[in-house]
Amino acid sequence: MKKISDVFKNDDWKTEKHVPVIEAPETVKPNEYFQVTVSVGKEIPHPNTVPHHIRWISLYFLPEGSSVPVQVSFSEFTAHGDQAPDDDAKGVYTGSCAVAKLKIDGSGTLMASSYCNIHGLWQSSTAISCA
Repeated sequence: MKKISDVFKNDDWKTEKHVPVIEAPETVKPNEYFQVTVSVGKEIPHPNTVPHHIRWISLYFLPEGSSVPVQVSFSEFTAHGDQAPDDDAKGVYTGSCAVAKLKIDGSGTLMASSYCNIHGLWQSSTAISCA
């Protein structure tokens, strides 16, 4: 029997357009807010069309020594060239980029996942120190 962890893919974001890219400081001060940006298609743009798009990005924090991550944010992207029915204007597009502001009281790992409607689930992670 397959598990969901078996279908998550990962790769180098510089060569694969589906990998969520986490941009955050390497070190932060305890209990002070900092910003994390997660995007898909940073180096190689990902299509954003009805037939091929990133549907969502989710960001988690796994505290050092814990086995249970905390979901920090979830961003859904729902416009892929959509137009209002009564509007002749050009379509509306949402880019696959999410920004979260958070504070932590200890070191751990930031983890991101994303979903492409054609190529499935993708993941990445990066360590973050609290000093």
